Amino acid sequence: MTVDIQKIIKADQDYLVHPLYHPNDAKEPFVWVKGEGAKLRTADGREFIDGLACLWNVTLGHGRKELAQAAARQMEQVAFASAYTGHTNIPAVQLAEKLAQRCYPSINHFFFASGGGEANDSAIKTARFFWITQGRPEKTKIISREHAYHGVTMGAMSATGIPSYWPMFGGKLPGFIHIPSPYPYRFVSDNPSVSQGRVAADHLEKAILREGADTVAAFIAEPVQGAGGLIVPQDDYFPRIREICNKYDVLFVADEVITGFGRTGTWFGLEKWGVEPDMISFAKGITSGYLPLGGIGLSDRVYKVMAEAPPDRRWMHAFTYSAHPTCCAVGVATMDILEREGLVEEAARKGKRLLDGLMQLSSLENVGDVRGRGLMCGVELVEDKATKKAFPASMKFGPRVLKECYKRGLVSRIKDDIYLLAPPFVISDADIDRSVSILGEAISAARAN
Repeated sequence: MTVDIQKIIKADQDYLVHPLYHPNDAKEPFVWVKGEGAKLRTADGREFIDGLACLWNVTLGHGRKELAQAAARQMEQVAFASAYTGHTNIPAVQLAEKLAQRCYPSINHFFFASGGGEANDSAIKTARFFWITQGRPEKTKIISREHAYHGVTMGAMSATGIPSYWPMFGGKLPGFIHIPSPYPYRFVSDNPSVSQGRVAADHLEKAILREGADTVAAFIAEPVQGAGGLIVPQDDYFPRIREICNKYDVLFVADEVITGFGRTGTWFGLEKWGVEPDMISFAKGITSGYLPLGGIGLSDRVYKVMAEAPPDRRWMHAFTYSAHPTCCAVGVATMDILEREGLVEEAARKGKRLLDGLMQLSSLENVGDVRGRGLMCGVELVEDKATKKAFPASMKFGPRVLKECYKRGLVSRIKDDIYLLAPPFVISDADIDRSVSILGEAISAARAN
């Protein structure tokens, strides 16, 4: 079938509203028509390395027939059925059981939503429910971090620590507090006698004491901050966070929407530091992006409060598409592939190769910092390396680098002047090396222009 691409683009401009929308950004869109492995192809025949697994999520790569077949089989049997109380379906039960086997030891109970924003809203509401049910209704505040990205539903947006998301929607909801990110490259410690990670974590304790521990429900954090600039914390950061949460009776929610299901080289992001949260939120990699699915995992402690609540004070939270059988069937198939093909281990190996390659770009004049964990890496571009001075926003240096990468066949995203890379786990070593080369060429070209 022949498609008039210009007609498609015109219809896109006339009818479709995109995420983070402004019509100026829709004038020359990529029209994606084919994906295979770690490659994407446009309608006009251009091929690109998928440098961010679309939106961190296509971990198994494009064109996985097994996932399409899993969806088709389930849709032929029962495409959708309600999962409200008194109803269930086999794929949802199977997926919850598999998650319990792979998740943190204390996380054994799961609620399914449709994506990361819904998942984080669910976690926020559940944290408040946990305390209210125990007769502590004043514990409602949520603490998160600067540069955090937790989604753009109202609750998740309020927890998100990127201020540009707030003003056009009336600002944050009350009861959301932000503390500094650990951000090793830019964190300024006020106590040089203590490790940077511990000083950064102690900002949580200061916030709890300032707000009053009897008013704080939860602290929510990404194990590695993704969309906010690929920020990898210090090794002593999360162990100290766990201590503080325990000390002041504050729930710790790990936002594993990006880091879950192997992205950091382990099944879940906090495993590296031997830390367990009270809840997790997840999405993205659970279906490799093939169908929308997300959710939360509850520790036995949190679930016990939920299960023992009186019927008239039950957990009144739900979505029509919770535990969608077709989405859950694809989730089961995704986890099976991750296990069978050893792709979590591959993400660790390939992530090291990618980070080692990017480190070689450190000699470039405008590369200030290179960082990563597993198969997610960031390159921070600066005007002056000695002072870490950022480029003036008017220079649009990051966007220029992004465009130069496009010209050379690499598609990904930036956060300000930080170039982000998190390709599918199936990317070849050759394409990892090619991505590094393209980015190096693009940085030099952007500087020259």
